[in-house]
Amino acid sequence: MTTNQDDASQNHGQQQQKQSPPVVPTAPPAADVESQTEPAPAQARAAGSGFGVAGIIRRWKRDDLLRKGSLALRGLSLVFSLLAFIIMASNKHGDWKDFDKYEEYRYLLGIAILATLYTGAQAFKNATGKEMFQRRTSALADFIGDQIMAYLLISSSSSAIPLTNRMRESQDNIFTDASASAISMAFLAFVSLALLALISGHKLSSQSYI
Repeated sequence: MTTNQDDASQNHGQQQQKQSPPVVPTAPPAADVESQTEPAPAQARAAGSGFGVAGIIRRWKRDDLLRKGSLALRGLSLVFSLLAFIIMASNKHGDWKDFDKYEEYRYLLGIAILATLYTGAQAFKNATGKEMFQRRTSALADFIGDQIMAYLLISSSSSAIPLTNRMRESQDNIFTDASASAISMAFLAFVSLALLALISGHKLSSQSYI
């Protein structure tokens, strides 16, 4: 009797074990957490790469615009300086109507010649892209040269204006008109070189010193 009861209890325990499903422990979703955190750095890298490329393209466009603008201003300053030189050198009409009899006009002619040579050399250098010195040294030389020539041009124009105004008060003729035209060309050359000095200053400040 006791044996039958033991067998029945063992059979009942085995049936319960068969009926109850096994409990499988579940691990934390580590893969999901990693998959959620991985795209953020990838997106950041992609965004950073796109921003870098866009910044480089913008810098290229800005540098190209500055190069073309600098070349155009060099050409204008060359034309204005050359015209000031030609007009003043040909302003000789006899008697008191000769430019070489006036110190102010001789000064203007000398500066016009110097500005023509300087702007011609700079225009040739910009057109060919040849650099005589290192890039940083060349930018410094351009900045200093543009400032000096702009100062000399405005100085010569300022010294010749009062003399021309006094002459035009007494009589207005071809001599005074030519003098006024030469002064105007010298002043326009000054404006071009003043703008070039700003561009040269920007190029100098953007140079890398590392």
